[in-house]
Amino acid sequence: MEAFKRFIGVVLIVIAAIVAIQTILEPIYHTSTDESPHSSAWDYINPLSAISIVLGLIFGYMRMRGIGENSSVQEFIAANTLFYGFIFTGIIFFWNWFGIMGAASDFTAVGMDTRSLVWILFDAILPPLNIAMGIHLLRASPSSE
Repeated sequence: MEAFKRFIGVVLIVIAAIVAIQTILEPIYHTSTDESPHSSAWDYINPLSAISIVLGLIFGYMRMRGIGENSSVQEFIAANTLFYGFIFTGIIFFWNWFGIMGAASDFTAVGMDTRSLVWILFDAILPPLNIAMGIHLLRASPSSE
């Protein structure tokens, strides 16, 4: 199980790097228009982001569940921050992703400016969450079980 956790940790860190690099470099090579608001690279990155959110929720829950009476306050805060951070990130990601996939094309309560802002927030939140969880899993300490 420890080797599997380390593997997932590496996967989360790699996805974090991909999202962060794409977020920073996209304005350099892609000019947004109404017809093409984002580069096609996101069509490949979004499924990776969805996978990392699901993995983050699973391992975040496992970490929270592993907190016992003898755990430190720092461990309690870290475990809860990661788990609820992944929940928050998952909500805004899937809301936005389903919206751009056309599943919510009749939903007009928000415009593209709002959706763009949510993507910017998501792209800034996911990498630190993935890196924190990835580092925790790479350490694969017994307290994470």
